[in-house]
Amino acid sequence: MKQKMVIKVYMNKHKSRSKALKVAVGFSGVESVALKGDDMSQIEVTGDGVDAVALTTSLRKKVGYAEVVSVGAAGAGAGAGDQSMDDEKIEANPEPVVWPNYHVAAPLPHYDVCVVRDYDPYGCSIL
Repeated sequence: MKQKMVIKVYMNKHKSRSKALKVAVGFSGVESVALKGDDMSQIEVTGDGVDAVALTTSLRKKVGYAEVVSVGAAGAGAGAGDQSMDDEKIEANPEPVVWPNYHVAAPLPHYDVCVVRDYDPYGCSIL
């Protein structure tokens, strides 16, 4: 399914803009990349099977701070995209995940054991 995502990247120079575009185009499944916004700080990526989180992480590592603004289906007509969304029945409030609580017992106390021997006056004094 084709999707369109908008990622805001904090870029201050032309060189960082071109680097961000190169990183976005290098991902598999990307069909088009465009700069958007008033200050050209948003990247609009269109493609099939593009992982938005992986792309954002890569942009953070190579360019600077980046955040996902929106991710949605990229349809040619409004009717085609709405029909596929009705079929999937996406839940607004997903069921919470309950993680098991594993209780770790406290470690047992450690006692040092010392052997005390009686003094032998007839033994060797060197040892």
